[in-house]
Amino acid sequence: MSKSIVMLGMVLGGALGGWIPTLFGAGAFSMASVLASFVGGVLGIYLSFKLIN
Repeated sequence: MSKSIVMLGMVLGGALGGWIPTLFGAGAFSMASVLASFVGGVLGIYLSFKLIN
């Protein structure tokens, strides 16, 4: 159960992180979007891990 919650946090964080730069005019495959997707995924993993423990 906990592994799936961490994976869900990673997917949601990455998706939201990749979507945020498009609100400011960046392309979906721009470097800002890729970097923000990475940061969002790491943040999603961190927050879901903190939620579990």
